[in-house]
Amino acid sequence: MDFDPRIAEAMVATNSKGEGIHRWLGIEFTEFTAERLVAELEVRDELLTAFGNMHGGVVAAMVDHVLGCVLYPYMPRGAWAATTEFKLNYLAPVKGGRLVATSRVLSQTKRTAVISVEVTNEGRPVCVAQGTLLVQEPKPRD
Repeated sequence: MDFDPRIAEAMVATNSKGEGIHRWLGIEFTEFTAERLVAELEVRDELLTAFGNMHGGVVAAMVDHVLGCVLYPYMPRGAWAATTEFKLNYLAPVKGGRLVATSRVLSQTKRTAVISVEVTNEGRPVCVAQGTLLVQEPKPRD
């Protein structure tokens, strides 16, 4: 499958617009190439638990977002990707700073893809993840 840089550029340009959890969390795409998608998130007080650590669900939401988005420049126009499963390994707590998630396509067929994501906080690894996505082809128009 070929990478369409125009789709990647459009996704970077429009990611901070619109509605959705990515907008509420403040996830911003900072790099999108054929090799990887990089997204960043500023750690804010409202994303922390009562113990002062970022809630694991915030990291999971960020991972799920970049799992799917990394595929769009490889799919036919009108296709969509849905996460069917993903596994997270949390490596260290996050208390402040910025999260950086780097997503890569490990394998892709017409119907599925396997994606890896590494999340760092101020250069320190805090999470590694891998997920499987279902790729749904565009429906033919009647």
